Amino acid sequence: MVDFIYHNPTKIVFGKNKESLIGAEIAPFGVKKVLLCYGSERIKSDGLYKKVTDSLVKEGIAWVELGGVVSNPKLSKVKEGIALAQKEHVEAILAIGGGSVLDSSKTIAVGALVKNDVWDFFIGKAAIEKALPVFAVMTLAATGSEMNGFAVVSNEETKQKYSIHSEHIYPKVSILNPELTKSVPNDYLAYSAVDIIAHVIEGYFTASTQPHFQSRMVEGIVKTVMESTEILLQNPEDYNARAEFMWAATQALNGSTTAGTNPSGFPNHMIEHSLSALFNIAHGAGLAIVIPAWMQWFKNQNHAQFERFSKEIFGLNSVDEGILALKNWFAKIGAPVYLEEASISKNEISAIAENAAQTAVVWGMNAVYTKRAIEDILHNA
Repeated sequence: MVDFIYHNPTKIVFGKNKESLIGAEIAPFGVKKVLLCYGSERIKSDGLYKKVTDSLVKEGIAWVELGGVVSNPKLSKVKEGIALAQKEHVEAILAIGGGSVLDSSKTIAVGALVKNDVWDFFIGKAAIEKALPVFAVMTLAATGSEMNGFAVVSNEETKQKYSIHSEHIYPKVSILNPELTKSVPNDYLAYSAVDIIAHVIEGYFTASTQPHFQSRMVEGIVKTVMESTEILLQNPEDYNARAEFMWAATQALNGSTTAGTNPSGFPNHMIEHSLSALFNIAHGAGLAIVIPAWMQWFKNQNHAQFERFSKEIFGLNSVDEGILALKNWFAKIGAPVYLEEASISKNEISAIAENAAQTAVVWGMNAVYTKRAIEDILHNA
């Protein structure tokens, strides 16, 4: 195990009806006006909006709204939010939704306090030095954004899907009520499961130092996600399965699984970002296509860990059997595992690889993930 410092400043408030506490959680920060960011208008018809705003009213907190955030959040919507936040002089951002809403909110929190183009932070032209405080009420479990300092946004003009990372954009408080995820349809439940698994296996397979404890954490999260996903597909009303799924999603990307490991890469996310940037495919769906293809390409670089994965997750003895078992499980829950299943032609592989190779440069992964290497991976899909 290598030396490390672990610090996560986000407070999690977990359980039924906890969204009614969001006003009381924001008030101690001295905030009097927030930008309320959300996606679908469904939060107004299902009563969530009223619960949240009632709690704000109770604490004397005013708000202005930014709705319409979509999956694969767009830079144009972020810029709209920045302009609104600056015009209304808001003091914090409150996200109600899933990872896309929270990623947009984090980026708005950064952009509201600067004059330069917020995209500069994504391409390394500027460093994040401050941000408005961010709060969240989660309605989807997948990205782990509720307890980390990452945000991902797509630039529609350049067809780039890049990320930022900063200690300044960790949410101050995130409310996690598993009951709020009941509205998530089965296809997005499946995509969420794939995303969570992707978050933990990236480091599991690519870190050169992987302590047994960290491996067991990863394996526990993967097993929990698989078990709870299958339960929820059969019985969406199972609260305990929703709770375990939601907490596993948070743990998967809050830094705990990679503490004590060597720095690792996120190659599957790097490649998938090009799929969703170019074809607007759901992130988890893209990952389901990329992961088995990447595993087949990378397996000999860390044979022992792939063998361990096969044994611990599926009770199998060979690396190839484990890769196939994971691929089959993705298909079983309804996720695509081939490019053609997402209506992406083989003829697009070169363009995807070109786009991903640009991301590899920004992420410092271009020595290994050249355009040719990425093409080879995608041909496996």
